[in-house]
Amino acid sequence: MTNKELKTIILQAHSNRFATKKFDPTQKISSEDWGTILETARLSPSSFGYEPWKFLVVDNKEIREELKPIAWGAVNSLEGADKVIIALARKNVTFNSPHVQHIVEDVLHLPYSEDSQQSQFFKKFQEVDFNLTSEASLFSWAAKQTYIPLANMMTTAALLGIDSCPIEGFNINAVDRYLSKKELIDLAEFGVSYMVGFGYRATDIPEKKRQPLDSIVEVIR
Repeated sequence: MTNKELKTIILQAHSNRFATKKFDPTQKISSEDWGTILETARLSPSSFGYEPWKFLVVDNKEIREELKPIAWGAVNSLEGADKVIIALARKNVTFNSPHVQHIVEDVLHLPYSEDSQQSQFFKKFQEVDFNLTSEASLFSWAAKQTYIPLANMMTTAALLGIDSCPIEGFNINAVDRYLSKKELIDLAEFGVSYMVGFGYRATDIPEKKRQPLDSIVEVIR
């Protein structure tokens, strides 16, 4: 494949990607394609490589039904999408949190110490550079990280001819409480960031309309 052909494929995938409003519930994603989509989430970058996320794949029909009253923007996905993900952001990810120690030791296979150069650099980054000094700001920072794998999953899906719909149309506190009641999340550790449906569209997509490039890109010379 030439570079020109690759660029054409990439731009066609992005042009065809659309926040699908109605899915065909009879069409299923192959296990191989779904595994590829999830793998792009796993391989996504995160700040300092600390991966402050978790992804719940909601295949359970009862749970999908019970989510509808508190997730108005997800109803079409909950009814028709083959796969629905609820993305969780991890709370209180700090230089001395158990999660960071786990990542450093068990994933990066490095020795962990609160006094290490890496730990102290991360502490300065959070507390001084980005002013992440409250539980709310720490959660907001982690939630922003979760949107990186979202973009990668949706782009991968588009390249595979699979449709998707990112979702923020839900009562976040109600969904948090529901998942906690179902013992699917520990609210001391996680909170909901977004939902996303994957499947195959049941209707044609409209013409994609976007601002021109020169309206959103400014080159500073």
